[in-house]
Amino acid sequence: MGKINLTALQVRKRALAELQSQRLKVAPVWLDVMNEVPPAQILTRNQPQQHSEVQVRTKSLPNGRTEQVAIPAPKRKTKSGKSSRLFAPVKIRYEEDKLRKQFFQDHPWELARPRIVVETTGNQHKDSDYGKGLEQPLLPLSGESVVQRQLHLLHTVPDITTEQAYDIARREFYSLRRQEATRLRIAKEEMLHMGATPEKGVLQWSMQIENKHYNDWEAWAKGQVSEQIQRSAAFSGELAPAPEQQILGAGNPGSTRGPFGTQQQLSARVNRGEI
Repeated sequence: MGKINLTALQVRKRALAELQSQRLKVAPVWLDVMNEVPPAQILTRNQPQQHSEVQVRTKSLPNGRTEQVAIPAPKRKTKSGKSSRLFAPVKIRYEEDKLRKQFFQDHPWELARPRIVVETTGNQHKDSDYGKGLEQPLLPLSGESVVQRQLHLLHTVPDITTEQAYDIARREFYSLRRQEATRLRIAKEEMLHMGATPEKGVLQWSMQIENKHYNDWEAWAKGQVSEQIQRSAAFSGELAPAPEQQILGAGNPGSTRGPFGTQQQLSARVNRGEI
C-alpha cells in the first residue's frame, strides 16, 4: 500500500496510467465497468464514532419546580488515538456501569449467590417500577436491583448525589436480606420441630467423602508400617521398639508378636536350642 491511494477512482486511474506506460499489456476486464458504474463510496475506512456518556439528573428551580437535565459526563482519555487502535470500535459506556462496579466491589460475595439466568419471556423488566422499592414482580433480589434503584433515585430525586442514592439503596437491600435470612431460619426451625430430616449440605457431603478417604489411607498406612516392622524384626531377630509395638496394636510390650511369636515363645525356643 504505502503512498498509493486506494480509492476506487484512483485505482482506475492507476490502471489507465499503467496501460499508457505499457506496464500492463492487457486491460483488466473491470476497467470499462468501473467507468460506466463508478463505486458509490471510497474504500478507505472511517474512524469509529465517539460515544459520549450522558447523565440525567433532576434539579430544583428557583420557583420551586423541578426539571430533568442531561449532563454530559467528563470525557476520558482513550487509547483510540494510537495508530494500532485507529479503527478499533470504541467502548459504549453507560452510567449504570460505574454504579454496578462500585456495588460489587463492596459486596463481592453477592456474585457467589446462585442465580437463574434462563428467562421465560424476556420481559421481566417491563413491569418493574424501582420508585416503589427494590422488590419487583418476577425479579429476584440481587445486586442489579440496587443498581437500578440507585439509578432511579439519581434520575428522579432533586439535587441528590451518587453517594446519597447509594446509601439509600444499600440500606433497603440490607433490610430485605435480613428479612430473607430470618424467614429461612424460622422455616428450618419449624421443619426440625415437625420431625423432618434436612438433607446434607455440600460441606457435609465433602467432609464425609474426605473422612472415608482418610480412614482408608490410615488403614493402608498401618498395614505398610506393620510389614516394615515385621520385616526388620525378621532380619535382626529383635523385638520392635515400644512405639512401633503400639502401631502394631499390642496391649503390652511382652505380648507383641513378631515373626517368631511373642517374647515368651521366642525365649522358650532359644532355650530349647531351636533358634
